[in-house]
Amino acid sequence: MVVLHHVAVTYGNIGLWFYAEPAADPSGTALDGLVVFNQAFFMGFFFLISGYFVPRSFDRKGPRAFLRDRAVRLGIPLLAFLVLLRPLLTTDTYRALLAEGREMPYWFFYLVSWDPGPLWFVEVLLVFSLGYALLRRIRTRRTGTPATPPPAARGTAGPGPLAVVGFVAALTLATYLWRIVNPAPYWPVVGLPSPQFLPQYAALFTVGVLAARRGWTGRVPRAAGWTGSAVAAASAAAVLPFMAQLSAGAPGSWQSLALAAWENTFAAGAILALLALFSARFDRQGRLSRFLSDNAFAVYVLHALVLVALGHALSGWQAVAVAKFAVAGLLAVPLCWGLAALVRTVPAARRVL
Repeated sequence: MVVLHHVAVTYGNIGLWFYAEPAADPSGTALDGLVVFNQAFFMGFFFLISGYFVPRSFDRKGPRAFLRDRAVRLGIPLLAFLVLLRPLLTTDTYRALLAEGREMPYWFFYLVSWDPGPLWFVEVLLVFSLGYALLRRIRTRRTGTPATPPPAARGTAGPGPLAVVGFVAALTLATYLWRIVNPAPYWPVVGLPSPQFLPQYAALFTVGVLAARRGWTGRVPRAAGWTGSAVAAASAAAVLPFMAQLSAGAPGSWQSLALAAWENTFAAGAILALLALFSARFDRQGRLSRFLSDNAFAVYVLHALVLVALGHALSGWQAVAVAKFAVAGLLAVPLCWGLAALVRTVPAARRVL
């Protein structure tokens, strides 16, 4: 989803990527729609999955080893991207500035354009992990309970329909109020491209933590999956004709509230549907799925290199935006996993990625 999301950004009209070819035909609007619908849920879903593994790791390793592991697994890829990969990816931008007559040394351009790119997810996840460790430390000091309490019984029932509805309503209100206080669509320096979704990211990370701590590991009911699918499809169909109007609404407006309600409703439905699908159909790993899983994090760290290289390679091909998206996507996915597997043959890289 991340790889195809950024391929869609490359050939759509949004253009917030290291290499972009703005669409010159109406099919670019379809790619923009893919980005908007994907953005509504997929990064929040990744935070939920990440949060699920945090308590188990903390309990097994203890506070110091957990923080040391997070620094290695998250901090080193973030630093490597900023120091090694980002200069390669921003070459086009720097050359364009020079061509416009805006002379500046590269070191100055590097500092003023400081941005972790897609590694913002790793940056935020590192902050969330540190926050979890701090809360566990405070809880231990206040209650005197051990830092590694026994895990909850596995297979217990998760939240019911009313709890999910209440969660979506509360998250909608929090998102609406957050956007009034923090209307910026981008946070410089920290490089957060979607700060308007921070309430969703934090809430779903917390849901993942609670799922692990309370043992919500049973199979997601089929009815919940079908309901989630229906909710996601119905909300998508209902909002599609009004998306431009809602997106243009100012923070604090009814359009902003409606947009927040749609995003979180669609996210809850899509996440429930995917959890039900994968727990029912894809709860085993074969050789191929294990290969994909083992290399997925490396793909996340490295995929921008592949997409920028593909963008340049296909730049001479004149085609409609959706055609270039399809071809670039078909090439990018295997190339990303191939590069990731190659990099992970290096022992030091394998330890981190």
